[in-house]
Amino acid sequence: MIRPIAFASAIAVTTAGLALCLLVLRMLVPQFFVFFFNAQFFGADVASLLPAEPRLLVLIAGFLALLAGAWLIGFLWASL
Repeated sequence: MIRPIAFASAIAVTTAGLALCLLVLRMLVPQFFVFFFNAQFFGADVASLLPAEPRLLVLIAGFLALLAGAWLIGFLWASL
């Protein structure tokens, strides 16, 4: 049986790793970031919807919301 808290934590850690990887790519290699980010959506130009200059507070709030949502969905999925 899957332990819900362990599964949810693993999902959240994986999500954090991917989000941090994308953030580093965006800062260091913007052209590759656009290619890689759009490839996740089958080539649709989704990267153009992101703000040109992200603010630190917005990035932190979005990151925390992403992690909380990933943990909650992982917990619910494992509980089922």
